[in-house]
Amino acid sequence: MREPEEGAGERTGEQERVARAALTRVIEPGDEHGGRWLREFGAAELLARLTAPDPDDTALPGATPRRIASYRIRAAAADPHRDLAAVAAVGGRFICPGDREWPTQLDDLGGARPIGLWVRGRPDLRTWALRSVAVVGARACTPYGAHMAAGLGTGLAERGWVVVSGAAFGVDGSAHRGALAAGGATVAVLACGVDVVYPRGHAELIGRIAQQGLVIGELPPGDHPTPSRFILRNRVIAALTRGTVVVEAEYRSGSLVTARSAQRLGRHTMGVPGPVTSGLSAGVHELLRGEGVLVTDADEVVELVGDIGELAPERRGPVLPRDLLDRVSTRVLDAIPARGAVDAGRIARGAGTTPDETLGRLYELHSLGFVERHGEGWELTRSAIRGSNARRGGP
Repeated sequence: MREPEEGAGERTGEQERVARAALTRVIEPGDEHGGRWLREFGAAELLARLTAPDPDDTALPGATPRRIASYRIRAAAADPHRDLAAVAAVGGRFICPGDREWPTQLDDLGGARPIGLWVRGRPDLRTWALRSVAVVGARACTPYGAHMAAGLGTGLAERGWVVVSGAAFGVDGSAHRGALAAGGATVAVLACGVDVVYPRGHAELIGRIAQQGLVIGELPPGDHPTPSRFILRNRVIAALTRGTVVVEAEYRSGSLVTARSAQRLGRHTMGVPGPVTSGLSAGVHELLRGEGVLVTDADEVVELVGDIGELAPERRGPVLPRDLLDRVSTRVLDAIPARGAVDAGRIARGAGTTPDETLGRLYELHSLGFVERHGEGWELTRSAIRGSNARRGGP
């Protein structure tokens, strides 16, 4: 994990803020050239170099003349005041490094850190990100994947965790809906402007998230997604959260890109197993064969990403009546064959106990309904035979 290059000690003046807003139209998300120039020159100076009337091809080291020309064309068309007004019109805002609301864990991305974030929704992003988990997975998920994602979303929200995802069809949408259904907190990280509904089929869902949670993105108002922007968006999801859970994913999947980004950043990486015959779980299983941790519900996720003492409940099968017997009574019971009656002497030899102790235990087991007496012999009751089979995992 990289050390933050610029931390909470930054202060963003109005000129720098406006310049960063403009640069979100100029520099693509994750462009490390742009990140290096921002670090060297600052946003206002970088924008000035890009919009200078007499261009100097040496003003931006490391970039080809063709790339610089592309930056200049975009910079000339940028209107940050219009964009800031547009995001304010939908109840949003623009935050950048140095702001109180900026999540400093994004600084771990180094030169690929977002220039700034466009945000819709009332909650404080920095506060929410401190206790957040990403739930991602396949768009064309199975009913099992949708069920697991919704359950994780609900369970995490009920435990006070923020569910972060990408608002896509399939696993993403199910995770968001699960959190919303529990009245919890959820954040959608978009690969487009926060005022753009994508996918269109999630117009209602994104609207609910903006009202109850947060909708964030690196791209300015009105910008539309591209395939590369979806992939680059995933690094923000990974860096923003304390861990990433992959529910269903094929071998080639954007969700696995998110998980690998989380691993590189030192975040927790988790996977929900599925059928080994399902191609949609193949990527998850590959993740679990590496550094990923297998989880099956929200309790197990919180045990991994939460604070000391936030443990998942102990998992065990149902408690059977014979589980409550003491050690000697259990030995006596185990010494009785499954079929037919035997005398107390034979039972004593099998249990390694004295005849008197064995007889006393047999009367105790009789009163509890485990054995029956037939003359001088003792045999198991039907319920005791069924309990023995259940304990051994038999039919």
